[in-house]
Amino acid sequence: MLLTEIDHVAIAVRDLEAAIDYYQRAFGATVDHREVVESDGVEEALLKVAESYVQLLTPTRDDSPVAKAIEKRGEGLHHVGYRVADCGAALESMKAAGAIAIDAAPRPGSRGTTVAFIHPKGSFGTLIELVQE
Repeated sequence: MLLTEIDHVAIAVRDLEAAIDYYQRAFGATVDHREVVESDGVEEALLKVAESYVQLLTPTRDDSPVAKAIEKRGEGLHHVGYRVADCGAALESMKAAGAIAIDAAPRPGSRGTTVAFIHPKGSFGTLIELVQE
């Protein structure tokens, strides 16, 4: 089994501060990690839930994939991040199973991780992020 656990569930939002405030008031959640990922054009806030995260994402520029997703579908679920021991091996396994890779090879992600994205067209409508810590 290449998947070791759910790393995060990503939610695209227009107003990161309002979303953080909502999760704090509704669930008592606190921000465990916050980072701007320039390469993806997003700012994220990670809310720890057991050994996983709720990842709140907001675009930092109009041409980012998250900005385009919000424009097309509105706010809401953006992708699921699956934790894997070896991102390269997981990416190759998914491609061999017919997945459509967005990233040709693993690349640096937030909080020092290595990541690769899989297109929803090859994964039953779900954008998948492979995450290696």
